[in-house]
Amino acid sequence: MALTPEEAKQSNDRLRRSLAKRAYRYDEAMGFVERRLLGVEHRDWACSRAAANTLEVAIGTGLNLPFYPSDVSVTGIDLSDEMLAIARDRADRLGRVVELREGDAHDLPFDDATFDSVVCTYSLCQIPDPLTAVSEMKRVLRRGGILILVDHIRSSVTPIYWFQRAIEVVSTRAEGEYMTRRPLEQVKANGLNIRERERHRAGIVERLVALKADTS
Repeated sequence: MALTPEEAKQSNDRLRRSLAKRAYRYDEAMGFVERRLLGVEHRDWACSRAAANTLEVAIGTGLNLPFYPSDVSVTGIDLSDEMLAIARDRADRLGRVVELREGDAHDLPFDDATFDSVVCTYSLCQIPDPLTAVSEMKRVLRRGGILILVDHIRSSVTPIYWFQRAIEVVSTRAEGEYMTRRPLEQVKANGLNIRERERHRAGIVERLVALKADTS
């Protein structure tokens, strides 16, 4: 269910405060989770599918930047200035020119049909209104453009799913993070055509590529 503008604002404000507190330990924490639980191969998978002019939504500290092909032009948007400051430093160290700006995934500050591809990794689990966010991703895609998503989702293994639900009781209140969301549902609801879809690690990681049809 879509949030009202006021609900989205309040949720964004809480998320922005949470991200500000976690920014400088985010890389270490996420690295640990990927090495031990989610797998380290998914960022390369996502970025290798990016096309010429790419938007990354919720780019965070720029952990994906090393994986984009050199001929891909990257624009990144994030809710957190603190996260973006780290992303800028990473881009400078990589010698990569990237446009980075603060912005809201619910209301992307770009014209319709601007990008060839949109990438979002491990973020729809935390964006307050994922349905609206995916709708915005679709809007800024050109016809024939692709949406590339990687996220942790509810497991296909029942005991693990219930463990995720237990964690979610705490994580949603502390950091607004959902363990059991399924971005595939928002992608289908927005009428995007699934081209690739895979689940990994007892079904807790899903990665997919969806096409914005020429008639969309």
